[in-house]
Amino acid sequence: MRGLRPGETAGGRWAAGGTAAAGLAAFGLLVAGCSTGGTGSRDEGAARSDEVASTAPATPSPSAPSGEDAGLKAKRVDPIALIKNDPKIGERLKADLKPCTADAYPVDTSYGNLTNSSSPDVVVNVMTCGDAVGIGTYVYREENNAYRNVFMAEDAAVYGTIDRGDLIVTKQVYAKGDPVAFPSGEDVITYRWAGNKFTQHDWVHNDYSKAVGDGGIEPTPVPSS
Repeated sequence: MRGLRPGETAGGRWAAGGTAAAGLAAFGLLVAGCSTGGTGSRDEGAARSDEVASTAPATPSPSAPSGEDAGLKAKRVDPIALIKNDPKIGERLKADLKPCTADAYPVDTSYGNLTNSSSPDVVVNVMTCGDAVGIGTYVYREENNAYRNVFMAEDAAVYGTIDRGDLIVTKQVYAKGDPVAFPSGEDVITYRWAGNKFTQHDWVHNDYSKAVGDGGIEPTPVPSS
């Protein structure tokens, strides 16, 4: 799946509070007009020709780094610039993407080989401040010294990671009445690059037990003697 985000329990559930609920509600308005299906992730299909300018230095990258130093040698990009300049992302999300404190944005960035490009691909996860609830996952591929959006999933409690060349998208699933901190389960979807797009390779659904921890279940009162 993915590593734990700050504010997330070892069981994979978001340890979110009232601010998470507010963040999820606000994001619900943001994506209300989007057409979604299945898990709510938007499989982009054939990649568009839209290119996103990067503020990172345009240093030529003839080949993808490999070996133990690959992570250190990978060219870094400005994820905020990628999001702000991406024509495929709505203006509402761009306007709402602001620093949580000082110049620290609620954005995680991962680099790795997903599309067999000569340069590392970039996965950007946008979250809410405070509770780190994912609201958008985006994958960028470098072509001709510019980054192109080749995948996006916009939904509440969504997060994308790179796992041995696969794109893993995890989405928390809420049943009616579930507290934000205790979803009923999760969908874990594996995507692989084929030709010029990502295609779904695998899907796993996990149901969470409500008998452990708080689990969202109110304790049964003990009768007084």
